[in-house]
Amino acid sequence: MPVYYFLRRCVTVAWDAYWRFTYNDGWAIASHIALSALLAIFPFLIFVTALAAFFGTVDLANQVVDLLFAAWPDRIVVPIRAELANVLSNQRRDLLTLGAALMLWFSSSGVEAVRVGLNRAYGERETRWWFQTRAQSMFFVVLGAFGLLALSFFIVLAPAAFQAAEALFPNLAVQIDELQQRVLTSRYAITAAILLTALLCAHLFLPAGSRRLRDVLPGIVVTLVLWIVAATTFAYYLTRFANYARTYAGFASVMIALVFLYFIAVIFILGGELNSAWLRSRQAKPAPAPTLFPIDR
Repeated sequence: MPVYYFLRRCVTVAWDAYWRFTYNDGWAIASHIALSALLAIFPFLIFVTALAAFFGTVDLANQVVDLLFAAWPDRIVVPIRAELANVLSNQRRDLLTLGAALMLWFSSSGVEAVRVGLNRAYGERETRWWFQTRAQSMFFVVLGAFGLLALSFFIVLAPAAFQAAEALFPNLAVQIDELQQRVLTSRYAITAAILLTALLCAHLFLPAGSRRLRDVLPGIVVTLVLWIVAATTFAYYLTRFANYARTYAGFASVMIALVFLYFIAVIFILGGELNSAWLRSRQAKPAPAPTLFPIDR
């Protein structure tokens, strides 16, 4: 019986989350997040390039691109990577100039779009001043840039470290080589860790109000699982059925990326709505009867 009530509660929470998503204009907010994210990608990468050039190397920026797009379908990544190569090929040493500040501003707009979606999902009304929220968004952009550069630095440094280890311990050359291959092929694990950290920071700090870690974990886990399913399904769809070039011609790669980001944004907002619905179910009376309508709508 406890299993039955738990499953019934999960169904009720999922149904409530879906209807809240529709009631809170989740489809439109997802479009806003997708477009903002697409517009923020290039400014963010230019900012990362400027930051990497400030420290004397642009190879780290190339590693950042590999980390960011490791989980994207190849049909999306390949056309965009060529354009990113043109952007990243020019070192930017104007990190402290007005241009870099504008890049930071446009990059933070994507974070602001995510904040709007989460405030809607959690039913919060933003009471902070606009410059406070914008400063927080810029801080997350800078923190993310430094974090990605640090991870990329360790990836770039790893081959040299393994070579030094083989020179010091020649008897363990085979084991060290196997470990090196595992580290170099752990890009998906690193990407998953980046996504998990980003989701935790987004749900805990971006929206108004306060939440505990256990309050946001259900939606984050569901978001990660559905993201993997969506990426795999969309990659299969692009390979088997879709032909965006006939419809959008030269804009096909951009439209493919926008559609993919739209699905990602829908799942992200649904994760927030799921957390909100779960919190509402915990505050309700024990073993509530299942309903086809949202709780407390």
